[in-house]
Amino acid sequence: MDRLESPNGNAATGRTGCILSQGVSIKGSLKFRNQLLIDGEVEGEINSTGTLTIGEHAQIYGQIRAKSVQVQGCVEGDIFATERCQLQAGCTLRGDIEVPRLVVDENATFVGSAKVAPGKSGAA
Repeated sequence: MDRLESPNGNAATGRTGCILSQGVSIKGSLKFRNQLLIDGEVEGEINSTGTLTIGEHAQIYGQIRAKSVQVQGCVEGDIFATERCQLQAGCTLRGDIEVPRLVVDENATFVGSAKVAPGKSGAA
């Protein structure tokens, strides 16, 4: 999942991340290693040892486990991160967070509980 396809069907190497564009919908488990930007819809579990950015148009329904998570869109599910999680202005999170570092911007909506403590959390 860490390779992008170019229009001619060849793998686009040299890029460190992938994008799931607005209008893309995935149902099932999603795994990646480095970086991923999701601006579409995902229903299912997301696991990563890398950085996940939930774009402003994204709708995520399921548990997220990653090194770092940045939320700009909507998430309905729990987030477990081993480094940090940032809830940006305008985002909505309905679920619990377990993370060593949590940043919540003004005008972010968070309905759930947060366990913020240094050390390991349940990321992949």
